[in-house]
Amino acid sequence: MGQKLTVDKNGDGKPERYAIAWNYTEPFFFIPFITGYGGWLFDENYHPTLNTEATKKAAHLIYNLVNKYKIMPKEADYEIANALFKDGLSAMIINGPWSFATYLRNNIPIGIARIPKIDETGLWPAPLVSPMGYSLNKNLTGQKRRVAVKLLKYLTSEEVQLRFIKLSGTIPSRKTAFKDSLVQNNELIRSALDQLMVGKPMPVVTEMRWIFDAMRPAYQGIFTGQVKPEQAVEQMQKLAEKLIRENRE
Repeated sequence: MGQKLTVDKNGDGKPERYAIAWNYTEPFFFIPFITGYGGWLFDENYHPTLNTEATKKAAHLIYNLVNKYKIMPKEADYEIANALFKDGLSAMIINGPWSFATYLRNNIPIGIARIPKIDETGLWPAPLVSPMGYSLNKNLTGQKRRVAVKLLKYLTSEEVQLRFIKLSGTIPSRKTAFKDSLVQNNELIRSALDQLMVGKPMPVVTEMRWIFDAMRPAYQGIFTGQVKPEQAVEQMQKLAEKLIRENRE
């Protein structure tokens, strides 16, 4: 499908339209493919697990989409990928629900689908799910605390969640709202929810920052020709271990 959607009218090897574009050199957008090959970022003790076959295969896949099949641009940060899609120069994009309203305002007839399943493993790529939420100061006490808790219960009630859907088109946080007609009759929200169902909650731990920082240099080096995927995953692992060790100390 990707090769059919890619258009190179004059055959100069520089497509006028790509099949897909996304911010693929950013680790956040790389992680779904690691999970698709059965990998993850760290173990139960938050020790990095980047030097694995899963990470190597995921890197090879994305590298091949760019350089072998040539259905993706050789350079694409977030803004470039977004611009290509908005201008009709990319048939597909991988992006989050924060972007839907922009596309709709630009009169782009979008549809949403899960990131395709990895044939080799039979697993769906699992993007990181990072919900918005509320927090209270732990020093809040007495009447102020009671009022704040009451407000939070109201804001997270099914009734208010459904009002949020009408206003923002976002996925509700209450599972009881998933079956409401506002969700089920809205194709975009329903499809986004379908992707969320195979997502992976982003761990709320400081190690995530160091994992991202450790992945970025070596992973991006794959696409600039500095390292092979096999070398890159070793470098990611070593740097992640170093950053976590130093920051824990």
